[in-house]
Amino acid sequence: MRAHHARAAKALDVRVEPGGEFWGWAGRTLGAPARTAAGRPAWLRLVSAPEVKASGKLWDGALDAQHAFGDLDGHRPALLAVHDAVDDGTAYRAELSVRVCEPVLSGDPVLQHDLQMPDSWWADLAGTLEKVAAVDTSRIAVRQQYMERAIPEFVGIPAPAVFRWTTAHADVHWSNLAAPLRLLDWEGWGQAPEGFDSATLYAYTLLQPDTAARVRAVFPILGSPAGLAAEATVCAQLLQTVNRGDNLILAAPLRAWSEELRRRSPSA
Repeated sequence: MRAHHARAAKALDVRVEPGGEFWGWAGRTLGAPARTAAGRPAWLRLVSAPEVKASGKLWDGALDAQHAFGDLDGHRPALLAVHDAVDDGTAYRAELSVRVCEPVLSGDPVLQHDLQMPDSWWADLAGTLEKVAAVDTSRIAVRQQYMERAIPEFVGIPAPAVFRWTTAHADVHWSNLAAPLRLLDWEGWGQAPEGFDSATLYAYTLLQPDTAARVRAVFPILGSPAGLAAEATVCAQLLQTVNRGDNLILAAPLRAWSEELRRRSPSA
């Protein structure tokens, strides 16, 4: 990966800065700070996949997001260039983006400490997610078939009716957020039940009751009939990860949330 990352840097005419490597899950991605030929700070991320699988939603997520959203008034790091290469059956995509200099708000997607963000930050987040929701796309983040299978299994209710499908970032957690507001990681965005992003953020905030209450206050769809489908979907997704041995720290609050969702279900 390092050799291919260096080749991509040469192809895109950027200089990688030492000491800032960031490896993604299972070594599938490698990112590092870089500078363009004009001296502009940037971030060079390389993703790899078997050549036969180098397509589809996740592979094209960042590029599709650039076309659909641009930089979202500065709240999304713009994609500057893309370089593709194939070597011995493995495909590599290098994505050069504007560098986000601010640190993310949490080193873990699950918020482990109370977080006091100013009203302006919450307003920016709500406004940005509203703009994302209004964009038309054929990309799909959540499938109805998944909801119909997973919600009964993990939450214990029939899949609630979706009042409205909207576009979601689909991975809004505390490791993908910075202050001033920057929303990172646009691989998986697409259509989801309305309120999906706010439900996701709420789920990753369950260990911090004060901040979780703030999420609910900023996003009043949570707790409403219109938000039930999104909340049940997110709860099912994370309980499924718990069942696989991940996110165990969230097991108890997720089960408590599922009990609340069962009480709110029309089938209760």
